[in-house]
Amino acid sequence: MMKQQPQLEEHYINRSGWLRAAVLGANDGILSTSSLVIGIAAATDLRSPIVLAALAGIVAGAFSMAAGEYVSVSSQSDIESADLKREKKELETMPDIELGELARIYEGRGLQPALALEVAKALTAHDALEAHAKDELGINEITQAKPLQAALASGASFISGGLLPLLVAFFAPVKSMVLFEYGCAILFLAVAGMVAARAGGSNVVKSVVRVCFWGTLAMAATALVGYLFGVHAI
Repeated sequence: MMKQQPQLEEHYINRSGWLRAAVLGANDGILSTSSLVIGIAAATDLRSPIVLAALAGIVAGAFSMAAGEYVSVSSQSDIESADLKREKKELETMPDIELGELARIYEGRGLQPALALEVAKALTAHDALEAHAKDELGINEITQAKPLQAALASGASFISGGLLPLLVAFFAPVKSMVLFEYGCAILFLAVAGMVAARAGGSNVVKSVVRVCFWGTLAMAATALVGYLFGVHAI
């Protein structure tokens, strides 16, 4: 009989880049649009300005999230590229010093000096820049910045999240819009928090409670602003 190969352990860190942007975008889409709808609904009895504000908020928010994510991650990518370029030059001009740095890193992780130097030499012979990128700079294929991927994930997820409160603004009774929007938003946020927690392998309850708590504070603040500066039609 053939021995069954052991299954590889599942890890979630390889999802961290796009998952972070997608979760942030979806939560922001739900929360921003719901808060906007609640604020406008608290200030007027008309449906049209509520829907228009929600639609404008989705469009502006999606582009803002995508652009912000792209610029932010691009900055990280530029820093990584500059560090790799500098490291490559140092490997060409001072290979012995760089080898010693790599060996000391492995010593710090618990290897004996002789073994640390042997490992450093082996990895340097295989791919010196890759070894220094991973162990000295902390850059690898999983955590490496991907600006376009992050921007698309953030913008698309913002739209997906924002469409849910927009539908509520279309169909919920105007007189009870604030309550309907709040209840649905909390439900949407809870589901989004649950999905994000399961996708990332983290605690579901903690994720849901956290996003619902801060979501409630944000929507309460916008409702207060709407009631204070309301312009209800006579």
